[in-house]
Amino acid sequence: MLYLKKTNMAKKYYFTLFFVATFILCQAQNIGLQSFASGFASPLEITHAGDSRMFVVQKGGLIRVLNANGTINPTPFLDVSSLVSTNSERGLLGLAFHPDYATNGYFFINYTNLSGNTVIARYSVSSNPNVASTTATILMTITQPYSNHNGGTIKFGPDGFLYIGMGDGGSGGDPQNYAQNINQNLGKMLRIDVNSNVAPFYTIPPSNPFVGVAGNDEIWAIGLRNPWKFSFNRLTGDLWIADVGQNAVEEVNRVLSPLPNTGLNFGWRCYEGNSVYLNSGCVPASSMVFPYTQYPRSGGACSITGGYVYTGSLYPNFQNKYFFADYCDNRIRMVDTNGTVTLSSAFPGNSMVSFGEDMNGELYIIGISSGTVFKIVDTTLSTSTFQDDSFTIATNSNRGSFTVKSETLTFSSISVFDISGKRIQTIKPANEFENSIDLSTVVNGVYFLRLEESNGTIYHSKIVVN
Repeated sequence: MLYLKKTNMAKKYYFTLFFVATFILCQAQNIGLQSFASGFASPLEITHAGDSRMFVVQKGGLIRVLNANGTINPTPFLDVSSLVSTNSERGLLGLAFHPDYATNGYFFINYTNLSGNTVIARYSVSSNPNVASTTATILMTITQPYSNHNGGTIKFGPDGFLYIGMGDGGSGGDPQNYAQNINQNLGKMLRIDVNSNVAPFYTIPPSNPFVGVAGNDEIWAIGLRNPWKFSFNRLTGDLWIADVGQNAVEEVNRVLSPLPNTGLNFGWRCYEGNSVYLNSGCVPASSMVFPYTQYPRSGGACSITGGYVYTGSLYPNFQNKYFFADYCDNRIRMVDTNGTVTLSSAFPGNSMVSFGEDMNGELYIIGISSGTVFKIVDTTLSTSTFQDDSFTIATNSNRGSFTVKSETLTFSSISVFDISGKRIQTIKPANEFENSIDLSTVVNGVYFLRLEESNGTIYHSKIVVN
């Protein structure tokens, strides 16, 4: 099976797993934050366009360019503030660059218009790569009955289609049961093919589950309450959906790639996480997708913020772990392939609202309260010693000059990365056991070494240039 079903046996097993997990959760003391850029006004999303820049979406309608060195361009990439309503959970909520952006210059945004309805629109970059054209092509407008639960995230999947996360329309408890209604786009994951220049400027993938039968053709999956953040593993294509809970539980759903086209049902409002919420008239539980993990609204938690599976190269301890957080308790969580969840200590004063991934797979997180973009780092990563990894890194007398020595290891390459994950230098070792690194031209700060042996074994270390 590609995903877990909500069978009675599965429910019993996963309730037990969750019960046990609440007692084996441990503090992930290795998760740390480094301030990368600040000065944003209500930032809600951060993504990249296939290069070293990142783009920060502000609720009020601006998209700002964040450069690899942490500077912010003074001129916004796009300003749609005159089109956007921002009360409650409304605003400019999502941004996705076309997979062929380098060729066609297209990107897509998700915002609530002045009537409070969801709009998916296409824009294009201008002749200046840091400024977009203001000409919009509106693909769809979806009526929103309330001001909350608008979803917001849009992402291109591994199949090249645009996925749109839609909340259940708002209020509380999904009073109109939109999430289970296949004739409504609310409470759904929509999937469309945006490679069309003919109105309505998108087509329906023929493999969508309701094509040719009852139900809206745009729907790919149903039964979501408010999938504020979802993401695809950039290496495997797996889909991770963090669905905000109602009263008791926050949940994470995982769908393995290749993504099925069978009309997945994530359970809301019949279920909140594993628990029955209102199952009168619901389809059998065996036809619903079961959460990969969940956590209770206790200890100050209130609303899940979904993230990404770490696929970067700087922090081996983070590999293959899915990162997520909670807006209220300001704690970052990791879940591994066994379903074990670990938590960081709290990072107060941030209200963590969104994760981001750069082109190298390194992770960032936004604190909306502080208007700051942080880089997520492994605080246990320290300079290796001969006793630990059979090599040493010596600081030479000249600024930014280091020597890597080993009596037993032969490295085929040595690479240096800055804190953004950008590779700034790679050398092919000239000497079998001793090689020099010259970082005299870089600015002061923390840098990371990636040392690879000819047999493929990789070592990481941290160095400081000052």
